[in-house]
Amino acid sequence: MSIILNIDTASEIAHVSFAKDGMIVEVMFSSSQKEHASFVQTAIQQLEKTTGIKLSQIDAVAITAGPGSYTGLRVGMASAKGLCYALQKPLIAINTLQMMAKAAIFQLKNVAKDLLLCPMMDARRMEVFTAIYKQDLQMVLKPCAIILNESSFNKEMHTNEVLFFGNGALKWEKICEHTNAHFRQIENDPTALSQLSNSHFVKKHFANLAYSEPFYLKDFQSINTNKKY
Repeated sequence: MSIILNIDTASEIAHVSFAKDGMIVEVMFSSSQKEHASFVQTAIQQLEKTTGIKLSQIDAVAITAGPGSYTGLRVGMASAKGLCYALQKPLIAINTLQMMAKAAIFQLKNVAKDLLLCPMMDARRMEVFTAIYKQDLQMVLKPCAIILNESSFNKEMHTNEVLFFGNGALKWEKICEHTNAHFRQIENDPTALSQLSNSHFVKKHFANLAYSEPFYLKDFQSINTNKKY
């Protein structure tokens, strides 16, 4: 049996959970992105109280490593690595887009088996973080940052229907007119992270604790507040 502490601070809604063998025992959410840093430690303490599970009992710590919010990714990675160092537990790093695709699989009903899954995270303006997966999570398009235009994904949609979802899909829907494009709201499902992290644990797919960093996909660009117009 595995007991894993799962931490996701990559997007607007963060969640922290304890899971046994991939099944959620208890989970806490935060919808305030600016408070993710304080939320993680508070949530862990509350989960210990409500579940009776102590940090000393866990077998690993799992984190959504990115892409996503720069600040959120740094907060999550720092928290996870600190716990792993202190507890001498392995670190499991999960790609955020893969987690989103897994959540879509849970929520899809009666869809064609060859429907491709395209999670999208808003990266400002017309840029998104995205990837494309088959429903067994085999990658068709590896995670990347792209600037959307009317011809985006034409190659993939030429032979397949594609489901686009995530907050980045909202702006893509406004300019996409391809008949093989479909759009749906997919909820942030903590079970997706818990099942992926358990699979990694069973296979002993652990991240290198010393060298693990957030998977940003592109360099951070700060806003110059001193610029004159």
